Amino acid sequence: MINSKILHLLSGAGEATGLTVIIDVFRAFSLECYLYEFGAKLVRPVGSVDDAWALKAKIPDAVLIGERQGIKLDGFDFGNSPSQIEAAADRIAGRVVIHTTSAGTQGIVNAQNAQEILTGSFVNARAVAEYARVRAEKVGIPVSLVAMGTSGKERAAEDDLCAEYIEALIHKKEIPPVFEQRRQDLKNLDGRRFFDPSLAEHFPTKDYYMCIEKDIFPFVLRIGKDELGFYSEKM
Repeated sequence: MINSKILHLLSGAGEATGLTVIIDVFRAFSLECYLYEFGAKLVRPVGSVDDAWALKAKIPDAVLIGERQGIKLDGFDFGNSPSQIEAAADRIAGRVVIHTTSAGTQGIVNAQNAQEILTGSFVNARAVAEYARVRAEKVGIPVSLVAMGTSGKERAAEDDLCAEYIEALIHKKEIPPVFEQRRQDLKNLDGRRFFDPSLAEHFPTKDYYMCIEKDIFPFVLRIGKDELGFYSEKM
């Protein structure tokens, strides 16, 4: 029997063990899947803005993508918006991307007790669940699903729901009909910002729909580490 648990926020990332899935639906780990779809050579998640700039100095041709409180960081090439980056995808193809966010990438840095780390979102949830189930059954390690929430400090409905969905898929449970309604209702919860005209510059409506797409990518992103730091590996 697979031992799985759902954890929350930065504290949950710190508690995670075994195969750990760091979940950030709006928008970090949805975006990283899209970045590979746009042709990124490699995505390197980092925790701090200073670390991002330091890594940029070592990889001058890298693209800087990052936000704090959802706002694009000064001097960065892009914020955390998949739709805005899609419109300039030619600038991503074949290049390394350095990525820092308020929640998702912080979870990776803080998951220090994890044996293996994947990123998670709705767009590749089924692939993540299948990978996690196979690994857990083969190696016998527990699975920790970490819903990162808003800035890693407050729970967010979309990350909680994604964690529940992945866990159900891992255990081959039937997905209840209410799940789909809950997914669509996210627009009335933390997704509201994507429908506020005053926030459209930083939270385009299209981002919402790109991030709640379900199971559209058949790959997982596994976190590795080398002499330059963390990177996500498409598998």
